[in-house]
Amino acid sequence: MKKRGSGILLHITSLPSPYGIGDFGREAYRFADLLAESNQSFWQILPLNQTSVVYDNSPYSSVSAYAGNTILISPDIMVDDGFLLKSDIENHPSFPMESVDYSAVLKYKKEIFSIAFEKNRSRLAEHHEFNKFCNENLSWLKDYSLFVSIKKHFNSIDWSKWPENLRDRKKKELKQWEEKLQENILREHFLQYLFFKQWHSLKDYCESMGLQIIGDLPIYVNYDSADVWANPEIFKLNNEKKPVYVAGVPPDYFSETGQLWGHPVYDWAVLKKTGYSWWINRIKHNLRSFHMFRLDHFRGFVGYWEIPEGEEFATNGQWQEAPAEDFFNTLLKHFDSLPIIAEDLGVITPDVKDIIRQFGFPGMKVLLFAFGEDLPSNPYAPHNYTKNCVAYTGTHDNNTVKGWFKSETSAEEKKRIIDYIGHEVSEDQIHWELIKLVMSSVANMVIIPMQDIIGLEEDSRTNLPASSNGNWRWRFVPESLSPLITKKLSEMTIIYGRG
Repeated sequence: MKKRGSGILLHITSLPSPYGIGDFGREAYRFADLLAESNQSFWQILPLNQTSVVYDNSPYSSVSAYAGNTILISPDIMVDDGFLLKSDIENHPSFPMESVDYSAVLKYKKEIFSIAFEKNRSRLAEHHEFNKFCNENLSWLKDYSLFVSIKKHFNSIDWSKWPENLRDRKKKELKQWEEKLQENILREHFLQYLFFKQWHSLKDYCESMGLQIIGDLPIYVNYDSADVWANPEIFKLNNEKKPVYVAGVPPDYFSETGQLWGHPVYDWAVLKKTGYSWWINRIKHNLRSFHMFRLDHFRGFVGYWEIPEGEEFATNGQWQEAPAEDFFNTLLKHFDSLPIIAEDLGVITPDVKDIIRQFGFPGMKVLLFAFGEDLPSNPYAPHNYTKNCVAYTGTHDNNTVKGWFKSETSAEEKKRIIDYIGHEVSEDQIHWELIKLVMSSVANMVIIPMQDIIGLEEDSRTNLPASSNGNWRWRFVPESLSPLITKKLSEMTIIYGRG
Protein backbone atom coordinates (compact mmCIF):
# COMPACT_ATOMS: atom_id res chain seq x y z
CA MET A 1 0.00 0.00 0.00
CA LYS A 2 3.02 2.32 0.03
CA LYS A 3 3.11 2.67 -3.76
CA ARG A 4 0.65 2.74 -6.64
CA GLY A 5 -0.49 -0.54 -8.12
CA SER A 6 -3.48 -2.32 -9.61
CA GLY A 7 -4.87 -5.80 -9.94
CA ILE A 8 -7.78 -8.00 -10.90
CA LEU A 9 -10.50 -9.63 -8.82
CA LEU A 10 -11.11 -13.18 -10.05
CA HIS A 11 -12.00 -16.05 -7.75
CA ILE A 12 -10.34 -19.43 -8.29
CA THR A 13 -13.68 -21.09 -9.14
CA SER A 14 -14.05 -18.70 -12.10
CA LEU A 15 -10.82 -19.77 -13.80
CA PRO A 16 -10.95 -21.92 -16.95
CA SER A 17 -10.38 -25.65 -16.49
CA PRO A 18 -11.52 -28.86 -18.24
CA TYR A 19 -12.88 -30.20 -14.91
CA GLY A 20 -15.98 -28.01 -14.54
CA ILE A 21 -14.59 -25.46 -12.09
CA GLY A 22 -11.50 -23.30 -11.75
CA ASP A 23 -8.72 -24.90 -9.72
CA PHE A 24 -5.04 -24.56 -8.78
CA GLY A 25 -3.95 -26.08 -12.09
CA ARG A 26 -2.31 -24.80 -15.24
CA GLU A 27 -4.89 -22.11 -16.02
CA ALA A 28 -4.22 -20.52 -12.63
CA TYR A 29 -0.55 -20.23 -13.54
CA ARG A 30 -1.49 -18.84 -16.96
CA PHE A 31 -3.65 -16.24 -15.28
CA ALA A 32 -0.72 -15.24 -13.05
CA ASP A 33 1.35 -14.87 -16.23
CA LEU A 34 -1.39 -12.69 -17.73
CA LEU A 35 -1.42 -10.45 -14.67
CA ALA A 36 2.34 -10.01 -14.82
CA GLU A 37 2.35 -9.39 -18.59
CA SER A 38 -0.31 -6.68 -18.21
CA ASN A 39 1.72 -4.94 -15.48
CA GLN A 40 -0.63 -5.86 -12.64
CA SER A 41 0.59 -6.17 -9.05
CA PHE A 42 -2.32 -7.89 -7.30
CA TRP A 43 -4.62 -10.87 -7.68
CA GLN A 44 -7.63 -10.65 -5.40
CA ILE A 45 -9.69 -13.77 -4.67
CA LEU A 46 -12.64 -14.72 -2.45
CA PRO A 47 -12.38 -16.99 0.62
CA LEU A 48 -10.81 -20.40 -0.03
CA ASN A 49 -12.75 -22.14 2.75
CA GLN A 50 -14.66 -25.38 2.25
CA THR A 51 -18.09 -24.68 0.71
CA SER A 52 -21.38 -26.58 0.73
CA VAL A 53 -24.32 -27.05 -1.65
CA VAL A 54 -26.56 -26.43 1.39
CA TYR A 55 -25.41 -22.77 1.32
CA ASP A 56 -25.43 -22.46 -2.48
CA ASN A 57 -21.65 -22.98 -2.51
CA SER A 58 -21.02 -19.53 -1.03
CA PRO A 59 -17.37 -19.06 -0.01
CA TYR A 60 -18.70 -17.00 2.91
CA SER A 61 -20.48 -20.01 4.47
CA SER A 62 -18.17 -22.81 5.54
CA VAL A 63 -17.80 -25.72 7.93
CA SER A 64 -14.35 -24.43 8.83
CA ALA A 65 -12.51 -21.12 9.10
CA TYR A 66 -9.29 -22.99 8.32
CA ALA A 67 -9.89 -25.91 5.97
CA GLY A 68 -9.39 -25.36 2.25
CA ASN A 69 -12.08 -26.02 -0.35
CA THR A 70 -10.97 -29.37 -1.76
CA ILE A 71 -13.06 -28.85 -4.90
CA LEU A 72 -10.27 -26.45 -5.97
CA ILE A 73 -7.64 -29.22 -6.01
CA SER A 74 -6.33 -29.66 -9.56
CA PRO A 75 -6.46 -33.19 -11.05
CA ASP A 76 -3.61 -32.26 -13.42
CA ILE A 77 -1.33 -31.21 -10.56
CA MET A 78 -2.22 -34.42 -8.70
CA VAL A 79 -0.87 -36.29 -11.73
CA ASP A 80 2.21 -34.05 -11.91
CA ASP A 81 2.90 -34.68 -8.21
CA GLY A 82 2.49 -38.45 -8.57
CA PHE A 83 -0.73 -38.87 -6.60
CA LEU A 84 -2.68 -40.01 -9.67
CA LEU A 85 -1.89 -41.55 -13.05
CA LYS A 86 -2.78 -39.69 -16.23
CA SER A 87 -5.14 -42.54 -17.09
CA ASP A 88 -7.10 -41.83 -13.87
CA ILE A 89 -8.31 -38.46 -15.17
CA GLU A 90 -8.41 -38.90 -18.96
CA ASN A 91 -12.06 -39.91 -19.26
CA HIS A 92 -13.59 -37.08 -17.25
CA PRO A 93 -17.17 -35.92 -17.96
CA SER A 94 -17.92 -33.00 -20.26
CA PHE A 95 -18.63 -29.87 -18.21
CA PRO A 96 -20.07 -26.46 -19.18
CA MET A 97 -17.29 -23.90 -19.75
CA GLU A 98 -19.13 -20.68 -18.80
CA SER A 99 -20.66 -21.72 -15.46
CA VAL A 100 -20.09 -24.19 -12.64
CA ASP A 101 -22.38 -27.21 -12.28
CA TYR A 102 -21.49 -27.88 -8.64
CA SER A 103 -23.33 -31.20 -8.35
CA ALA A 104 -21.55 -32.66 -11.38
CA VAL A 105 -18.16 -31.30 -10.31
CA LEU A 106 -18.50 -32.60 -6.74
CA LYS A 107 -19.46 -36.05 -8.00
CA TYR A 108 -16.40 -36.20 -10.27
CA LYS A 109 -13.94 -34.77 -7.75
CA LYS A 110 -15.08 -37.22 -5.05
CA GLU A 111 -14.43 -40.08 -7.45
CA ILE A 112 -10.87 -39.05 -8.25
CA PHE A 113 -10.13 -38.18 -4.62
CA SER A 114 -11.17 -41.71 -3.65
CA ILE A 115 -8.85 -43.13 -6.30
CA ALA A 116 -5.97 -40.93 -5.09
CA PHE A 117 -6.52 -41.88 -1.45
CA GLU A 118 -6.59 -45.60 -2.22
CA LYS A 119 -3.42 -45.34 -4.31
CA ASN A 120 -1.51 -43.43 -1.63
CA ARG A 121 -3.07 -44.74 1.61
CA SER A 122 -0.36 -47.27 2.42
CA ARG A 123 2.54 -44.81 2.17
CA LEU A 124 1.09 -41.91 4.17
CA ALA A 125 2.51 -43.14 7.49
CA GLU A 126 6.01 -42.78 6.03
CA HIS A 127 5.32 -39.69 3.92
CA HIS A 128 7.50 -37.00 5.52
CA GLU A 129 5.87 -33.97 3.87
CA PHE A 130 2.35 -35.19 4.66
CA ASN A 131 3.18 -35.87 8.31
CA LYS A 132 4.91 -32.51 8.64
CA PHE A 133 1.78 -30.79 7.31
CA CYS A 134 -0.45 -32.69 9.76
CA ASN A 135 1.75 -31.84 12.74
CA GLU A 136 2.01 -28.16 11.84
CA ASN A 137 -1.75 -27.81 11.38
CA LEU A 138 -2.99 -30.13 14.11
CA SER A 139 -4.60 -27.28 16.10
CA TRP A 140 -7.41 -27.02 13.52
CA LEU A 141 -6.97 -30.10 11.31
CA LYS A 142 -7.82 -32.61 14.05
CA ASP A 143 -11.13 -30.94 14.97
CA TYR A 144 -12.07 -30.30 11.35
CA SER A 145 -11.42 -33.85 10.13
CA LEU A 146 -13.24 -35.38 13.08
CA PHE A 147 -16.15 -32.96 12.66
CA VAL A 148 -16.76 -33.65 8.96
CA SER A 149 -16.27 -37.39 9.51
CA ILE A 150 -18.91 -37.44 12.25
CA LYS A 151 -21.27 -35.36 10.10
CA LYS A 152 -20.86 -37.88 7.30
CA HIS A 153 -21.63 -40.71 9.73
CA PHE A 154 -24.83 -38.96 10.91
CA ASN A 155 -25.98 -38.06 7.38
CA SER A 156 -25.09 -34.36 7.74
CA ILE A 157 -27.36 -33.47 10.70
CA ASP A 158 -26.06 -30.44 12.58
CA TRP A 159 -23.82 -31.07 15.57
CA SER A 160 -26.35 -29.87 18.18
CA LYS A 161 -28.38 -33.02 17.37
CA TRP A 162 -25.48 -35.43 17.93
CA PRO A 163 -25.44 -37.65 21.07
CA GLU A 164 -25.01 -35.33 24.07
CA ASN A 165 -21.54 -36.56 25.09
CA LEU A 166 -20.32 -36.04 21.54
CA ARG A 167 -22.05 -32.71 21.19
CA ASP A 168 -20.36 -31.58 24.40
CA ARG A 169 -16.97 -33.06 23.40
CA LYS A 170 -16.44 -35.39 26.35
CA LYS A 171 -12.88 -36.71 26.09
CA LYS A 172 -13.74 -40.39 26.30
CA GLU A 173 -16.42 -40.00 23.64
CA LEU A 174 -14.10 -38.07 21.29
CA LYS A 175 -11.42 -40.75 21.61
CA GLN A 176 -13.89 -43.49 20.71
CA TRP A 177 -15.08 -41.64 17.61
CA GLU A 178 -11.52 -40.88 16.54
CA GLU A 179 -10.78 -44.60 16.57
CA LYS A 180 -14.07 -45.50 14.90
CA LEU A 181 -13.65 -42.99 12.05
CA GLN A 182 -9.86 -43.07 11.71
CA GLU A 183 -9.94 -44.02 8.02
CA ASN A 184 -12.17 -41.13 7.01
CA ILE A 185 -10.19 -38.76 9.26
CA LEU A 186 -7.00 -39.78 7.49
CA ARG A 187 -8.67 -39.19 4.14
CA GLU A 188 -9.62 -35.64 5.20
CA HIS A 189 -6.04 -35.02 6.36
CA PHE A 190 -4.80 -36.21 2.96
CA LEU A 191 -7.15 -33.92 1.01
CA GLN A 192 -6.22 -30.89 3.11
CA TYR A 193 -2.56 -31.70 2.53
CA LEU A 194 -3.15 -31.76 -1.25
CA PHE A 195 -5.10 -28.49 -1.10
CA PHE A 196 -2.44 -26.53 0.78
CA LYS A 197 0.44 -28.12 -1.15
CA GLN A 198 -1.11 -26.95 -4.42
CA TRP A 199 -2.15 -23.55 -3.08
CA HIS A 200 1.27 -22.68 -1.65
CA SER A 201 2.95 -23.74 -4.90
CA LEU A 202 0.70 -21.32 -6.79
CA LYS A 203 1.29 -18.57 -4.22
CA ASP A 204 5.06 -19.09 -4.52
CA TYR A 205 4.79 -18.82 -8.30
CA CYS A 206 2.85 -15.55 -8.00
CA GLU A 207 5.56 -14.20 -5.71
CA SER A 208 8.20 -15.11 -8.29
CA MET A 209 6.23 -13.08 -10.85
CA GLY A 210 6.09 -10.04 -8.56
CA LEU A 211 2.41 -10.58 -7.73
CA GLN A 212 0.75 -10.31 -4.34
CA ILE A 213 -2.38 -12.32 -3.52
CA ILE A 214 -5.18 -10.58 -1.66
CA GLY A 215 -7.33 -13.05 0.26
CA ASP A 216 -10.67 -12.56 1.96
CA LEU A 217 -11.39 -13.36 5.61
CA PRO A 218 -15.11 -13.57 6.53
CA ILE A 219 -15.77 -12.14 9.99
CA TYR A 220 -18.25 -14.87 10.96
CA VAL A 221 -18.29 -18.66 10.81
CA ASN A 222 -21.27 -20.97 10.30
CA TYR A 223 -23.03 -22.37 13.34
CA ASP A 224 -22.78 -25.89 11.91
CA SER A 225 -18.99 -25.77 11.74
CA ALA A 226 -15.96 -27.34 13.35
CA ASP A 227 -15.12 -23.91 14.80
CA VAL A 228 -18.32 -23.51 16.83
CA TRP A 229 -18.39 -27.17 17.87
CA ALA A 230 -14.80 -27.01 19.10
CA ASN A 231 -15.03 -23.50 20.63
CA PRO A 232 -18.64 -23.01 21.84
CA GLU A 233 -17.57 -20.74 24.69
CA ILE A 234 -16.57 -17.87 22.36
CA PHE A 235 -20.05 -17.67 20.79
CA LYS A 236 -23.39 -16.61 22.28
CA LEU A 237 -25.02 -20.02 22.67
CA ASN A 238 -27.60 -21.36 25.13
CA ASN A 239 -27.32 -24.43 27.42
CA GLU A 240 -28.21 -26.70 24.52
CA LYS A 241 -25.39 -25.15 22.46
CA LYS A 242 -27.83 -23.37 20.12
CA PRO A 243 -27.40 -19.72 19.05
CA VAL A 244 -29.17 -17.10 21.14
CA TYR A 245 -28.40 -14.37 18.60
CA VAL A 246 -27.34 -14.43 14.96
CA ALA A 247 -25.49 -12.00 12.72
CA GLY A 248 -26.62 -9.78 9.87
CA VAL A 249 -26.97 -6.15 8.91
CA PRO A 250 -29.88 -3.69 9.05
CA PRO A 251 -31.59 -2.44 5.86
CA ASP A 252 -29.07 -1.01 3.39
CA TYR A 253 -28.26 -0.50 -0.30
CA PHE A 254 -28.51 -4.25 -0.95
CA SER A 255 -31.76 -5.09 0.86
CA GLU A 256 -34.79 -3.22 2.27
CA THR A 257 -35.21 -5.76 5.09
CA GLY A 258 -31.51 -5.98 5.86
CA GLN A 259 -29.52 -9.18 5.57
CA LEU A 260 -30.08 -12.09 7.95
CA TRP A 261 -26.88 -14.10 7.67
CA GLY A 262 -27.68 -16.51 10.48
CA HIS A 263 -24.12 -16.96 11.76
CA PRO A 264 -23.72 -17.08 15.55
CA VAL A 265 -22.26 -13.88 17.00
CA TYR A 266 -19.11 -13.81 19.10
CA ASP A 267 -19.06 -13.37 22.85
CA TRP A 268 -16.40 -10.65 22.80
CA ALA A 269 -16.10 -10.61 26.60
CA VAL A 270 -14.96 -14.25 26.53
CA LEU A 271 -12.66 -13.62 23.56
CA LYS A 272 -11.04 -10.75 25.44
CA LYS A 273 -10.41 -12.96 28.50
CA THR A 274 -8.60 -15.49 26.29
CA GLY A 275 -6.38 -12.79 24.78
CA TYR A 276 -8.24 -13.30 21.49
CA SER A 277 -6.28 -16.53 20.97
CA TRP A 278 -8.81 -17.97 18.50
CA TRP A 279 -8.56 -14.88 16.30
CA ILE A 280 -4.77 -14.74 16.58
CA ASN A 281 -4.50 -18.33 15.34
CA ARG A 282 -6.94 -17.63 12.53
CA ILE A 283 -5.08 -14.55 11.33
CA LYS A 284 -1.74 -16.37 11.52
CA HIS A 285 -3.21 -19.07 9.28
CA ASN A 286 -4.41 -16.49 6.76
CA LEU A 287 -1.10 -14.61 6.73
CA ARG A 288 0.57 -17.86 5.67
CA SER A 289 -1.91 -18.21 2.82
CA PHE A 290 -2.09 -14.62 1.51
CA HIS A 291 0.12 -11.55 1.25
CA MET A 292 -2.74 -9.44 2.57
CA PHE A 293 -6.44 -9.95 3.05
CA ARG A 294 -9.74 -8.11 3.03
CA LEU A 295 -11.32 -8.25 6.48
CA ASP A 296 -14.95 -8.75 5.56
CA HIS A 297 -17.64 -6.71 7.38
CA PHE A 298 -14.99 -4.68 9.20
CA ARG A 299 -17.57 -2.62 11.08
CA GLY A 300 -18.54 -5.81 12.97
CA PHE A 301 -15.26 -5.55 14.89
CA VAL A 302 -16.37 -2.18 16.27
CA GLY A 303 -20.12 -2.69 16.59
CA TYR A 304 -22.19 -5.59 15.27
CA TRP A 305 -25.87 -6.09 14.43
CA GLU A 306 -27.28 -8.78 16.74
CA ILE A 307 -30.60 -10.42 15.79
CA PRO A 308 -32.54 -12.73 18.14
CA GLU A 309 -32.49 -16.30 16.83
CA GLY A 310 -35.74 -17.19 15.07
CA GLU A 311 -36.44 -13.79 13.50
CA GLU A 312 -37.56 -13.90 9.87
CA PHE A 313 -35.83 -10.66 8.89
CA ALA A 314 -32.84 -8.65 10.11
CA THR A 315 -34.92 -5.59 10.96
CA ASN A 316 -35.46 -6.50 14.63
CA GLY A 317 -31.80 -6.53 15.62
CA GLN A 318 -29.76 -4.10 17.67
CA TRP A 319 -26.18 -2.81 17.69
CA GLN A 320 -23.71 -4.19 20.22
CA GLU A 321 -20.22 -2.87 20.93
CA ALA A 322 -17.06 -4.90 20.31
CA PRO A 323 -13.65 -4.08 21.89
CA ALA A 324 -12.04 -3.00 18.61
CA GLU A 325 -9.17 -0.94 20.00
CA ASP A 326 -8.09 -3.60 22.48
CA PHE A 327 -8.50 -6.32 19.84
CA PHE A 328 -6.32 -4.69 17.17
CA ASN A 329 -3.71 -3.54 19.71
CA THR A 330 -3.47 -7.15 20.91
CA LEU A 331 -3.04 -8.38 17.32
CA LEU A 332 -0.22 -5.88 16.77
CA LYS A 333 1.64 -7.39 19.74
CA HIS A 334 1.64 -10.74 17.90
CA PHE A 335 2.26 -9.58 14.33
CA ASP A 336 4.82 -7.12 12.97
CA SER A 337 2.14 -5.63 10.75
CA LEU A 338 -1.48 -6.24 9.84
CA PRO A 339 -1.79 -6.18 6.02
CA ILE A 340 -5.55 -5.77 6.22
CA ILE A 341 -8.00 -4.09 3.86
CA ALA A 342 -11.01 -2.94 5.87
CA GLU A 343 -14.27 -3.81 4.13
CA ASP A 344 -16.01 -0.64 5.26
CA LEU A 345 -18.94 -0.52 2.83
CA GLY A 346 -22.48 0.37 3.83
CA VAL A 347 -23.49 2.70 6.67
CA ILE A 348 -20.25 3.42 8.54
CA THR A 349 -20.50 5.28 11.85
CA PRO A 350 -17.85 7.68 13.22
CA ASP A 351 -16.52 5.10 15.72
CA VAL A 352 -15.72 2.70 12.86
CA LYS A 353 -13.98 5.48 10.91
CA ASP A 354 -11.95 6.35 14.00
CA ILE A 355 -10.64 2.77 14.34
CA ILE A 356 -9.75 2.62 10.65
CA ARG A 357 -7.84 5.90 10.94
CA GLN A 358 -6.17 4.95 14.23
CA PHE A 359 -4.72 1.72 12.84
CA GLY A 360 -4.11 3.00 9.33
CA PHE A 361 -6.13 0.33 7.54
CA PRO A 362 -7.00 1.13 3.93
CA GLY A 363 -10.74 1.17 3.32
CA MET A 364 -12.68 0.35 0.15
CA LYS A 365 -14.06 2.80 -2.41
CA VAL A 366 -16.61 1.36 -4.85
CA LEU A 367 -17.18 3.61 -7.85
CA LEU A 368 -20.67 2.25 -8.60
CA PHE A 369 -21.87 3.87 -5.36
CA ALA A 370 -20.62 7.35 -6.33
CA PHE A 371 -23.26 8.82 -8.62
CA GLY A 372 -26.18 9.70 -6.37
CA GLU A 373 -27.49 13.21 -5.69
CA ASP A 374 -24.65 13.70 -3.19
CA LEU A 375 -21.97 13.24 -5.87
CA PRO A 376 -19.84 16.28 -4.86
CA SER A 377 -19.41 15.00 -1.29
CA ASN A 378 -19.82 11.27 -1.95
CA PRO A 379 -16.86 9.31 -0.43
CA TYR A 380 -16.93 6.86 -3.36
CA ALA A 381 -16.41 9.60 -5.96
CA PRO A 382 -12.76 9.63 -7.15
CA HIS A 383 -12.16 13.31 -6.31
CA ASN A 384 -12.76 12.41 -2.64
CA TYR A 385 -10.34 9.45 -2.48
CA THR A 386 -7.23 9.41 -0.31
CA LYS A 387 -4.01 7.56 -1.11
CA ASN A 388 -4.56 4.97 1.61
CA CYS A 389 -7.56 3.22 0.07
CA VAL A 390 -8.45 0.47 -2.38
CA ALA A 391 -10.58 1.66 -5.30
CA TYR A 392 -12.88 -0.73 -7.15
CA THR A 393 -15.26 -0.31 -10.06
CA GLY A 394 -17.41 -2.89 -8.23
CA THR A 395 -17.00 -5.95 -6.02
CA HIS A 396 -18.22 -9.56 -6.20
CA ASP A 397 -21.50 -8.36 -4.63
CA ASN A 398 -22.16 -5.74 -7.31
CA ASN A 399 -23.57 -5.96 -10.78
CA THR A 400 -21.03 -5.67 -13.58
CA VAL A 401 -20.41 -2.08 -14.75
CA LYS A 402 -22.30 -2.74 -17.99
CA GLY A 403 -25.18 -4.47 -16.22
CA TRP A 404 -25.38 -1.67 -13.66
CA PHE A 405 -25.32 1.09 -16.31
CA LYS A 406 -28.04 -0.62 -18.36
CA SER A 407 -30.48 -1.71 -15.67
CA GLU A 408 -29.72 -0.02 -12.33
CA THR A 409 -29.05 3.63 -13.15
CA SER A 410 -31.78 6.24 -13.57
CA ALA A 411 -31.76 8.92 -16.26
CA GLU A 412 -30.54 11.41 -13.64
CA GLU A 413 -27.68 9.14 -12.60
CA LYS A 414 -26.68 8.57 -16.21
CA LYS A 415 -26.51 12.33 -16.71
CA ARG A 416 -24.33 12.72 -13.61
CA ILE A 417 -22.03 9.94 -14.87
CA ILE A 418 -21.69 11.59 -18.29
CA ASP A 419 -21.11 15.03 -16.73
CA TYR A 420 -18.47 13.55 -14.42
CA ILE A 421 -16.65 11.81 -17.24
CA GLY A 422 -16.90 14.94 -19.36
CA HIS A 423 -18.35 13.52 -22.57
CA GLU A 424 -21.04 11.20 -23.91
CA VAL A 425 -20.35 7.54 -23.31
CA SER A 426 -21.91 4.44 -24.87
CA GLU A 427 -22.99 1.28 -23.09
CA ASP A 428 -20.22 -0.55 -24.94
CA GLN A 429 -17.51 1.69 -23.49
CA ILE A 430 -18.81 2.54 -20.01
CA HIS A 431 -16.65 -0.12 -18.33
CA TRP A 432 -13.43 1.39 -19.71
CA GLU A 433 -14.49 4.88 -18.71
CA LEU A 434 -15.04 3.78 -15.10
CA ILE A 435 -11.81 1.76 -15.07
CA LYS A 436 -10.01 4.91 -16.23
CA LEU A 437 -11.59 6.93 -13.40
CA VAL A 438 -10.29 4.64 -10.65
CA MET A 439 -6.93 4.03 -12.36
CA SER A 440 -6.28 7.79 -12.62
CA SER A 441 -7.34 8.45 -9.01
CA VAL A 442 -4.95 9.02 -6.08
CA ALA A 443 -5.85 5.64 -4.56
CA ASN A 444 -2.67 3.62 -4.09
CA MET A 445 -4.43 0.38 -4.95
CA VAL A 446 -7.00 -0.28 -7.66
CA ILE A 447 -8.79 -3.63 -8.14
CA ILE A 448 -11.00 -4.36 -11.15
CA PRO A 449 -13.31 -7.40 -11.37
CA MET A 450 -12.45 -9.55 -14.38
CA GLN A 451 -16.00 -9.11 -15.72
CA ASP A 452 -15.38 -5.35 -16.02
CA ILE A 453 -12.04 -5.82 -17.77
CA ILE A 454 -13.80 -7.89 -20.44
CA GLY A 455 -16.95 -5.76 -20.43
CA LEU A 456 -19.54 -8.40 -19.57
CA GLU A 457 -23.26 -7.99 -18.96
CA GLU A 458 -25.42 -8.54 -15.87
CA ASP A 459 -25.71 -12.31 -16.40
CA SER A 460 -22.01 -12.59 -15.58
CA ARG A 461 -22.18 -11.11 -12.07
CA THR A 462 -20.69 -13.28 -9.32
CA ASN A 463 -23.25 -12.83 -6.54
CA LEU A 464 -26.58 -11.17 -5.86
CA PRO A 465 -26.74 -10.42 -2.10
CA ALA A 466 -29.83 -11.61 -0.20
CA SER A 467 -30.47 -14.26 -2.88
CA SER A 468 -29.60 -17.91 -2.37
CA ASN A 469 -29.75 -19.46 -5.82
CA GLY A 470 -27.51 -19.35 -8.86
CA ASN A 471 -24.60 -17.42 -7.32
CA TRP A 472 -20.84 -18.18 -7.48
CA ARG A 473 -21.17 -19.95 -10.84
CA TRP A 474 -19.70 -17.52 -13.38
CA ARG A 475 -16.54 -18.66 -15.20
CA PHE A 476 -14.06 -16.73 -17.29
CA VAL A 477 -13.71 -17.96 -20.90
CA PRO A 478 -10.12 -17.22 -22.11
CA GLU A 479 -11.28 -16.35 -25.64
CA SER A 480 -13.22 -13.38 -24.24
CA LEU A 481 -9.94 -11.69 -23.28
CA SER A 482 -8.48 -10.48 -26.57
CA PRO A 483 -4.88 -9.25 -26.99
CA LEU A 484 -6.38 -5.80 -27.61
CA ILE A 485 -8.02 -5.77 -24.16
CA THR A 486 -4.83 -6.96 -22.47
CA LYS A 487 -2.84 -4.27 -24.31
CA LYS A 488 -5.31 -1.56 -23.30
CA LEU A 489 -5.18 -2.62 -19.64
CA SER A 490 -1.38 -2.72 -19.68
CA GLU A 491 -1.07 0.72 -21.28
CA MET A 492 -3.56 2.28 -18.86
CA THR A 493 -1.70 0.74 -15.93
CA ILE A 494 1.57 2.28 -17.08
CA ILE A 495 0.09 5.67 -17.98
CA TYR A 496 -1.33 6.11 -14.48
CA GLY A 497 1.84 5.02 -12.70
CA ARG A 498 0.65 1.60 -11.54
CA GLY A 499 3.05 -0.60 -13.52
